[in-house]
Amino acid sequence: MRNLRQLAAVACLTMASVTSVAAAPVNGTGLVKPDTIFGSGNANGGFTGETNNNIEVGLRGKQRYPAAEVYNYDGVDTYTFDTTVLTTNPSHRSVFNFEWSVNVDYSGTSGSVLSDFDHVFSYDTDSGAGVTFATLDPFNTPGFFDHSLGDNTTGNGNGIESASNAELTTNSGLYSVAQQSANLGFGYSLDPDKPGSYVFNYSVYEKGTTTLLSSAEITVVATVPLPAGGLLLLTALGGLGFARRRRKSV
Repeated sequence: MRNLRQLAAVACLTMASVTSVAAAPVNGTGLVKPDTIFGSGNANGGFTGETNNNIEVGLRGKQRYPAAEVYNYDGVDTYTFDTTVLTTNPSHRSVFNFEWSVNVDYSGTSGSVLSDFDHVFSYDTDSGAGVTFATLDPFNTPGFFDHSLGDNTTGNGNGIESASNAELTTNSGLYSVAQQSANLGFGYSLDPDKPGSYVFNYSVYEKGTTTLLSSAEITVVATVPLPAGGLLLLTALGGLGFARRRRKSV
């Protein structure tokens, strides 16, 4: 997907402003409907979320560098990636992508389209233990328009993409499915290479209200594992400290 710009003006919110959501493989399978329609070759699976009120919402983390269909998913809501491979990716890109999928007519019988609802995508701007959300409307944010759109008949990689925000507005009144793959380096973070913990949330609301209809939330942990030698050193230091305490207590 194209680099996403002009997100700096998005308002910041606290975690308390986001309603609690289900945390489990979407539909009990991790598979979104109809399939992954963004880009060719992207596999389905590994999505966390729910199908509620005939609206399916899914989120996942995926290894981006080196490119692979690797999710490192705990089966609940957390995705973990080894940032030691950051030496292989551009300095302005995170090792992982975060990907969302929304289907507002899961049954294929309601006739609902994307513009019938309010959509809020929230992303964590604090890589530490705390959570500070910035939010955007994925269908009404300048420069943020190239989602893959389709319906329940759209095949893998066959979603259509809008060429402008105006075209996205028109298309969101025609289609029921939208998906996007993005990277922290696309304007979401000052330092996308920074290890830490990042929370992402996608929520769908009844139009013009605060009534939550369906949502998904995940945590992506970008961590630097301690080398085996470091583990041995910590073990040795721990043993030395224990021995010192024993001698001191005698």
